[in-house]
Amino acid sequence: MFKRILALFVVLSLAVTLAGCGQKSVPEKPAQEEQLSGTVIVDGSGTVYPLMAHIAEEYMTNEQPKVSVQVGRAGSSAGFKKFIPGETDFSDASRAIKDKEKAALEEKGLKFGTDILEFKMALDGLTMVINKDNTWAKEMTKDEIVNMYLAGKYKADDKVLWSDIRSDWPKEEIKFYGPNENHGTYEFFFETILEKQEMVKTANLQQEYSTLVDLVSKDKNAIAFFGFGYYVNNQDKLQAVAVDFGNGPVEPTLETIGEDLPYAGFTRPVFTYLNLVHAKGKPEILDFAKYVVSDQGAERLAGENGFAPFPSSVYEGYLKQLEAI
Repeated sequence: MFKRILALFVVLSLAVTLAGCGQKSVPEKPAQEEQLSGTVIVDGSGTVYPLMAHIAEEYMTNEQPKVSVQVGRAGSSAGFKKFIPGETDFSDASRAIKDKEKAALEEKGLKFGTDILEFKMALDGLTMVINKDNTWAKEMTKDEIVNMYLAGKYKADDKVLWSDIRSDWPKEEIKFYGPNENHGTYEFFFETILEKQEMVKTANLQQEYSTLVDLVSKDKNAIAFFGFGYYVNNQDKLQAVAVDFGNGPVEPTLETIGEDLPYAGFTRPVFTYLNLVHAKGKPEILDFAKYVVSDQGAERLAGENGFAPFPSSVYEGYLKQLEAI
């Protein structure tokens, strides 16, 4: 009887031990990630706005629904005026930050490259757009575009006719349009394309790109310049000018826009700038910054918004930089 009781005790003990081991082998479910909350403020370039707004929408929908990402479009220069005193967390720009803006940041105790980080978002192609009924200026050389926008090049009063550009074109006055001085696109056109030469006095410069689209769509003699993305979203109202940079006319497309591609003459990078001091103090800002440069952010959404993405390695480098913080 004693041996039977002892054997039963051993069996029961072994069963309990095995049961305990079995319970320990079941993996525990990982704890759900904590949801972030708060507000991220972005302002700046109207050109970059559609891309950044799309990224923000995807982030709030799929990643952090309790975080509010507010994206404005005051213009590159106007955006920096808000960014420098710390009113915004990100500043979008369709041109690189200027030395005087870096100096203004340093006066606020913010060192560029340490407290302020620069991220290239994508590549944009400056696009010349004309009215749908314009049948003569579908192709132009770069020199023709530059010269027509130069003050005093053809007429002292800058009332330039299409026939001044090519003699067989209509003897109708060209109506020049473009974004105003708040925008990096204006600065790129003035500083890089026109090489800082004075623009025609008759140019009608606007704050809103939607206004430019409307003006050109209603005027057969109009021509304007802005980012490729705005043209893509308004192809039903406008047509793009194919530009001859010396090897034949090239239409701006995602396949031709690039620093080493046929539309390189009018290609430029667009940027966003991050206040890292803000990001270190508020996890929602840092988290959104990581999303912007992740494979779900600018790289994935650039093409949908009329931009050519950089190689994956560019975004991966930015992400490693942020993950090290």
